[in-house]
Amino acid sequence: MRLTHTLKTAVIGLRTNKGRSMLTILGIVIGIMSIIMVMAVGKGAEDLILDQIRGMGSRTMSVEPGRMPQGLGDVYEIFTESLGDKEVEAIKNKNNVRGDNRVAPFVGFMDTVSHENEKMRTQIHGASELWMEIMDVYPEDGQMFTDSDVKQIARVAVIGSEVKNELFGESDAVGENIRIKGRNFKVVGVFPPTGVMMMMDVDSLIILPYTTTQKVLLGISHYHAILVQAETEAMVPGIVEDIKITLREMHGITDPDKDDFHVGTMEDAMQIIGSVTSALTILLTLVAAISLLVGGIGIMNIMLVSVSERTREIGLRKAIGATKGDIITQFLLESVILTIFGGIFGIMLGAGFTWLIGFAIREFGGFISWKFYFPISAVFLGVGVAGAIGLVFGLYPASQAAKKSPIEALRYE
Repeated sequence: MRLTHTLKTAVIGLRTNKGRSMLTILGIVIGIMSIIMVMAVGKGAEDLILDQIRGMGSRTMSVEPGRMPQGLGDVYEIFTESLGDKEVEAIKNKNNVRGDNRVAPFVGFMDTVSHENEKMRTQIHGASELWMEIMDVYPEDGQMFTDSDVKQIARVAVIGSEVKNELFGESDAVGENIRIKGRNFKVVGVFPPTGVMMMMDVDSLIILPYTTTQKVLLGISHYHAILVQAETEAMVPGIVEDIKITLREMHGITDPDKDDFHVGTMEDAMQIIGSVTSALTILLTLVAAISLLVGGIGIMNIMLVSVSERTREIGLRKAIGATKGDIITQFLLESVILTIFGGIFGIMLGAGFTWLIGFAIREFGGFISWKFYFPISAVFLGVGVAGAIGLVFGLYPASQAAKKSPIEALRYE
């Protein structure tokens, strides 16, 4: 009964100064809203990237040159020449690597491509038909180049929709020529608008036969990667070990720490991406939480002002029998109610802005499949943190109010 009366008194005290109460919780609202948005957008981005990686197929592996960094001070040797034709043939050999696997080299670079007076700088990838099947992207107009084109080092290209629009506009691109490094390439296919996949903008890509890219454009004898697709997902771990053993024997490597290559799987990529996005989300959440601290200090400041303004009220309550505990409870309740309402408003605004961000990405992000994610854990975290802030930062003003002498308080002008 006593607590109920104290709660009513606290609510009346807050309603007396509605405008100030709303301004007081502004810092809490912004803090909770920021945490909700960071957690939601971070999870949405993680799911988007992981979905794209899953779309690459769990049977796919990538053998890349260079030793993976072992620590923060280590360097990823990306420009090593450890992968060439003999490595490709060794991986294809069933005596070395189990199963009937599909193997395709890959090279890539960035350069300027032109058609008549139009130019654009974009990514150029040398690949095979396997790239198309792994990415599950097929030409909308024309066709993909063939294995025969790869063997004949044909100067043919399949271009993304953005490249087509930039260089050809409304005109047909199939059958026309584009120039790369002063050489003509015949466009045999155009990909449909696809957007970003595996952190690559397919719309701005140009795909050439890897032999043509390697020998005609780059003049190199090594590859930037070798894609391997296993028969079944269950065979992937064994194939990874076979590839490592085969390449170590070829390169005379006895210490795995000195590998001049590394083999990555889709599972590895998902673990790395998940770890990175989780770490970034935690970091940004901690940064956003700083505004909660600022909001808590603001609440304590306003509560101290309130205690000073309501000195006569405190004296009157004590004169009619209110104890120090009643006064402390009253002001703590006011502080907690303020912060919890701030947390609720922050959660509502955070959810609303997160939905708007997702809507904008889906509408204007170029075929990005963004999922709206509302973290329930953040709701409990927001309300809990807001209540805790109310208790911590309301304790000092409440104790100051309880210490006032009823006689001196009634004399206060």
